[in-house]
Amino acid sequence: MAVRIRGDQFPGISTTVRTEELARVSRLVARLTGYPVQYNKAVVGRNAFAHESGIHQHGVLADRSTYEIIDAAAVGQVGRQIVLGKHSGRHAFADSLEKMGIHVHGDGLNQAFTRFKELADRKVEITEDDLEAIVAEELGHDLVEGYQLEALEVSGGTVGVPRSRVVVSRGGAKAEASAEGNGMIDATCLAIRAATGVEAKLIGFTVSSVTGGIDALGDVVVQLESEGTKVSGRGVSTDVVEASARAYVAAVSRLVRIKARNEDRQVEIGP
Repeated sequence: MAVRIRGDQFPGISTTVRTEELARVSRLVARLTGYPVQYNKAVVGRNAFAHESGIHQHGVLADRSTYEIIDAAAVGQVGRQIVLGKHSGRHAFADSLEKMGIHVHGDGLNQAFTRFKELADRKVEITEDDLEAIVAEELGHDLVEGYQLEALEVSGGTVGVPRSRVVVSRGGAKAEASAEGNGMIDATCLAIRAATGVEAKLIGFTVSSVTGGIDALGDVVVQLESEGTKVSGRGVSTDVVEASARAYVAAVSRLVRIKARNEDRQVEIGP
C-alpha cells in the first residue's frame, strides 16, 4: 500500500497485487493459522478505519481523506466507521441518528447528546438500541421500532436436516416461524425472514472471536441487501448461532427503519 499510495517515494517500483483482497486474505490466514489479526493492525485491522475521537469523526464525515489516506475499499475494508463512545462528538452522534432514520435537531439534539455523553462515560460502546432508548427517554417520542429476538431453538448434526425455530417481537407483538436449511445458521436466517416478513439477500457474513479460549465470544456481522439498499447488523454471543441470529435481526431492523424513512415517515424532533 505504501508503493500504491506514495508512488512518488518509490520511483520505478510497481506491483500486480490485487490490494482489494488484502483484508480477506488476512482473515483467511488468521483463520488457518489460529493467530488473530490485532484490532489496531494497519490496513487490515478491524479498527484500521474506525474513528471514536470526536475531532477524527468530524474530519472524516466532512472529508474522508482527512484521516484516511487509503481508500478502505482499495484494501477490502469498510471506511469511515464511526464508533460511538465517550470521545465522540455531536457531529458523529447526529450522523448516527440520521443513518437510523431519526432526525433530531435544535434543543432536542442538545438534550439527547447530553444524555448520550452521560451513558458513554459508563459504557464502552453505544449501540443503536441505546441511541433509540436515549431519544425516546429524553424527548418522549415514539420511534420506528425494530425487531427483537425473543427465543431461538435449533437442532442439527450429522444426522437429519438442520432446523431452527425463532420467536421475534416488535411493538409488543410476537411472531414465530420455523425453517430448515443447509446448516443451523442458514435455517435460523430463513426462520427470521419468515417471522419478520422482510425479504432480503444475504451478501456478507463474517465471524470473529472477541476473546480467546473455548468460551470465547463470537462476533458476527451480516450484510443484507433489499431493493438496492444495503445494511449491516452485528451480534455477539458465546453461541455463534445465537450471535448470527442477533446480527440478522439487527440488520432486518435497520432495513425496516430505512424503509420507514423512505416512505416519509421520518422522526422529526426539535424546534
